[in-house]
Amino acid sequence: MLVLQNIWWLLVLIGVMILIHELGHFWAARFFDVRVDAFSFGFGPRLFGFRRGETDFRFSAILFGGYVKMAGEQPGDDNADPRSFSAKPRWQRLIIAFAGPAMNIILAVALLTGLFMYRYPRLANADAPATIGYIQRDSPAAQSGLREGDIIVQIEDTQNPKWEDVVVTEIASARKPITVGYLRDGEYRTTTVTPVLDARTGVGSAGWEEHNDVQIAGVLPGMDAERQGLKRGDIVVSVNGQHIRSLARLQEILRGSAGKPVALDFRRSGQMHSITVKPSWSQTEGQWMIGVQLERPIIISQLSFPDALRESVKQNVRSASLIYQFLQGLIERRMSAKSLEGPIGIARLSGDAAREGPSAFVGLMAMVSLNLAIFNLLPIPILDGGLILLLLIEMLMRRDMSLQVKEAVFKAGMVFLMAVVVFVLYNDISKLLPG
Repeated sequence: MLVLQNIWWLLVLIGVMILIHELGHFWAARFFDVRVDAFSFGFGPRLFGFRRGETDFRFSAILFGGYVKMAGEQPGDDNADPRSFSAKPRWQRLIIAFAGPAMNIILAVALLTGLFMYRYPRLANADAPATIGYIQRDSPAAQSGLREGDIIVQIEDTQNPKWEDVVVTEIASARKPITVGYLRDGEYRTTTVTPVLDARTGVGSAGWEEHNDVQIAGVLPGMDAERQGLKRGDIVVSVNGQHIRSLARLQEILRGSAGKPVALDFRRSGQMHSITVKPSWSQTEGQWMIGVQLERPIIISQLSFPDALRESVKQNVRSASLIYQFLQGLIERRMSAKSLEGPIGIARLSGDAAREGPSAFVGLMAMVSLNLAIFNLLPIPILDGGLILLLLIEMLMRRDMSLQVKEAVFKAGMVFLMAVVVFVLYNDISKLLPG
């Protein structure tokens, strides 16, 4: 049943992506009076549809994709028709090719804008200085001499970064040294950190975490935390006399308890309380637990339209930059393609987001829409970016490339795209297999 739900929500997600993307091509083509023969949702044999004017609007057998078929679009098509794609000026063809990814970018911005006007979640300390709250033993951060409590005031060229800036630089810099300036006891120091490649996620990891309060998000029934009276919203202050500045520190202490009772101090409504809690072994989690779900304190607000639009653009620009840095890392062989998600992975993410609620699903849709836009803009033949590159080359040459060259480039692009599809499917399946 869960698999069917995931498939359904995947179809909803990609359905919106396809419709918006292809509408961009369709509207631009119609604006420049290019004859559109078909607007297809899916590939392969036509299942059903309707004809309006000269265009066949259809649903096809393979729903994972779609296309707009314009007269004279493919190499070798007859371009004698003045309304064919190839008969139009190159600048018009350039706009038509770019219109699809542009619509996905607009959708990503619009979705986040609407989401932030309805519900804008942010960490309670989002505007605080980037303070280290935990450093994993023998990690790159530990080897560089950093300590808990150090305040990062510079990372690469970014001055006074927020922690999200630190994270973006970290995950995009696997096996690449990054310069870190920090304050310790008021003294400015510098060091170099080289994040390692995290085998599980395929991105860079420095082994540090932000200084954050640890809040109880929920209490599991039947465990000692419930019996000792812990409640949702309580702030964990210390365990066994050790101050808790991060989720990782609390989990580390519980792992080291080996089931022995721990002394826990927590804050509720500004008042301090102390209890003793006995951890229990969780077979499903594979670790010692006291029976609480943990989170970092979050503030929920609603932004005005100008503020929501500004924040949406800011987050999409940051996400686009991260995608670009990840692709650069792949080319330089510093990053792993294991973190790429194919249809199976996106289906799982879609189902999880839909079950979490509309806000999570809208957020995922915005992220996928931006990723789709950037992927389509890559200079790979058969993608929109490949067509844009060919048109730019022809504009510089001031003549059309030969038909043989175009056909060879098109075939190479098709082979590459099929190889990518096979890889992401293999990647998805390998994540499901044990080990």
